[in-house]
Amino acid sequence: MFNSNIFDYVNVLQKTADAAWMRNEVLSHNISNVDTPGYKRQDIDFESQLRKALRNTRFKSVDARVGAINLSELNPTVYTDSAGFSFRLDGNNVDMDTEGAALAANQIKYNGLAASWNHEFSNLKLVSK
Repeated sequence: MFNSNIFDYVNVLQKTADAAWMRNEVLSHNISNVDTPGYKRQDIDFESQLRKALRNTRFKSVDARVGAINLSELNPTVYTDSAGFSFRLDGNNVDMDTEGAALAANQIKYNGLAASWNHEFSNLKLVSK
């Protein structure tokens, strides 16, 4: 038996896609609360954690950096964005244009991740033949 890191990229892509899905849920929640007085928009922090995980390795190659990521420490976190800021009198800081643009950008990111995931599995199928 041999030790292989064949699924390293797939696992990181899965975590990233899960974070994008979670962000979609949070952005949808923001939109649904656009008229709720005092509601503060929320967002997801994942990209900075991934960047930090990739930087905090002593390995030089991208393959080695991805393989060294501890997936259990790579989790998206919800945070309240601009909690002290409100441009409306009711204290709500949700802007529909901003949320719509963020939702569209997140959907494009998710579609790209899904395509990358499919590409990785296609590569694995080619190698296993």
